[in-house]
Amino acid sequence: MKILFVGDVFGETGRKALGIQIEKIRNLEKPDFIIVNGENAAGGKGITYNTAQEIFSCGVDAITMGNHTWARKEVMNIIDSGMNIIRPANYPRGVPGKGRIILEKDGVKLGLINLIGRVYMENNVDCPFQAADREVQNLRGQVDAILVDFHAEATSEKIAMGYYLDGRAEVVVGTHTHVQTADEQILENGTAYITDVGFTGPADGVIGVNREQIIRKFTSGLPSQFEPASGRAIFNAVMVTIDPVMKKAVNIRRIADYIKL
Repeated sequence: MKILFVGDVFGETGRKALGIQIEKIRNLEKPDFIIVNGENAAGGKGITYNTAQEIFSCGVDAITMGNHTWARKEVMNIIDSGMNIIRPANYPRGVPGKGRIILEKDGVKLGLINLIGRVYMENNVDCPFQAADREVQNLRGQVDAILVDFHAEATSEKIAMGYYLDGRAEVVVGTHTHVQTADEQILENGTAYITDVGFTGPADGVIGVNREQIIRKFTSGLPSQFEPASGRAIFNAVMVTIDPVMKKAVNIRRIADYIKL
């Protein structure tokens, strides 16, 4: 089983880069499942019906979210619509949407879980580790593999989650910081892990945002309205290969390409 996971798609630039690169990767490597983090898809913050449809039209099987899940009011119209969009599973009970989903293709089933961290992030969410226990237990026996997107700020929290789920989830990927880390590995019990996949969006800004606006904020201390940067795009992703018999990951490879749009 081959899974392509694409890091946070940021604004129109990210969506364009996604369409270009996925077509190439699908033709060359033929992944069984394509998962995208889309919490920044609409103008760099949140997701809308139209941006979700644009992402799905590229051949994406599911979209995960994060701390900007609720940034656009329109999300309330699509989060429970049956589209393959999941929000962090450790939001409080009763919050709209779902935190896990089962994808099936050609008889192969992939369980997908979304979680959000608490360190330097949101304090009004449940423990991600306890939520991971619950969601993995709910999926076990129903799927051939499990992938967890842990949307978190702190490197330590993400690494801890990787070890915590080693051997229980076949893939644990970190998202949120928009900077790809170079620590991709297969953990001791067969889980493919990376601290942060990176992001897909404007390459010449500050994690996607117009760099002059960010510099002005840092130098003046004054609030500033942020806009997506222009120029080149970067495409960040990982390709994971799983042995379906052993139920272990056997390879994880980083992808980082610059694209002139």
